[in-house]
Amino acid sequence: MPAQKRIELVITGKVQGVGYRYSVKLKADSLGIRGYVMNQHDGSVFATAQGEISELNNFVKWCYIGPQEALVRDIKKTFGTVKDFREFSVLY
Repeated sequence: MPAQKRIELVITGKVQGVGYRYSVKLKADSLGIRGYVMNQHDGSVFATAQGEISELNNFVKWCYIGPQEALVRDIKKTFGTVKDFREFSVLY
């Protein structure tokens, strides 16, 4: 079984009110990534994603683009401890 990694992302720019979280979930599901995504009070979006390294790399690349209406300015990345996520969720 390939090694699992977990990454945490803080995504800034025009990322709220544009379907960003829903699009992140669709992308994560398509790549077999587990974790969650949620809006933050400062206007950014937080995501934690866990999966195989190649899928995580594809996921992060996609997060820089996002859905059509989004304008991503920056993504801060940190690595976290692998957890037992069962799916990828949108938190409210």
